[in-house]
Amino acid sequence: MPGLLAGLGGKKLGFESADMTVATHDQLKKAVADLAETERPQLVPMSDLVESLRIIKEPTEIEALQRAVDLGDAAFIDVAQRIEPGWTEKQVASEIEKCIREHGGDGLSFDTIVAGGPWGAMPHAYPRDRKLEAGEGVVIDMGCEVGGYMSDLTRTIFLGRPDEAFRKIYDIVLTAQLTAEEMVRPGMAGEQAHMVAHKVIEAAGYGDTFGHGLGHGIGLEVHEAPRLGRTSTDELKDDMVFTIEPGIYVTGWGGVRIEDMVVLENGRARVMSRAPKLQFVG
Repeated sequence: MPGLLAGLGGKKLGFESADMTVATHDQLKKAVADLAETERPQLVPMSDLVESLRIIKEPTEIEALQRAVDLGDAAFIDVAQRIEPGWTEKQVASEIEKCIREHGGDGLSFDTIVAGGPWGAMPHAYPRDRKLEAGEGVVIDMGCEVGGYMSDLTRTIFLGRPDEAFRKIYDIVLTAQLTAEEMVRPGMAGEQAHMVAHKVIEAAGYGDTFGHGLGHGIGLEVHEAPRLGRTSTDELKDDMVFTIEPGIYVTGWGGVRIEDMVVLENGRARVMSRAPKLQFVG
């Protein structure tokens, strides 16, 4: 370690205080103390130094993220059009991962969520051996890693002809999501962006069923800054990439969540996700 500190005498040397272990910090202090006084750098604890630099994405990073989004979209489309009653939730998740890996993905960006029927009321559900049934909604939250960059996509599908209750709730969530995608702007705080969608859901009488934040940044990790939530003061800026994912969750019935990744460009949100959403006519 002393060799790494050569030439830093009198300079400030920052370290990530939230991530460095006590043992590593002790080693670093000892290495500095072993140097001649004129050769010693000043150790300065820092917080979120690297993370703050990653919030604004470079053009090449946005291109890399789009490749991950495109593969995730393709995997969803491939599997969703094959799902039928009798498939288990685990089978859906397995087919998604298989498709991602067969088409060049490095793997999943997180464990896939597949939640059929009442299980969809759990925002962070996990796939079970339970067989999917006709006449129920299925929440699928999935993502892949391509070249170190992550994607995140949620779609809610229906096995069979959607009933009135599902159509109603789905349309509320979709309206909230499309409104947020249209209205989000640089300069907004994460809380303001969240409330754009929340007010739509609240006006429809379901405000207490949307309990999580509207979205989160994404890049080398699936959850990064900025955070879009009720108490977030994070300021949105051009070239940030984040999710917009409102949802309604009704205990004993199920849930609907719809999620896209977007990038702020020229003062507006450009939707990166292209996987189809349900459309009801009549």
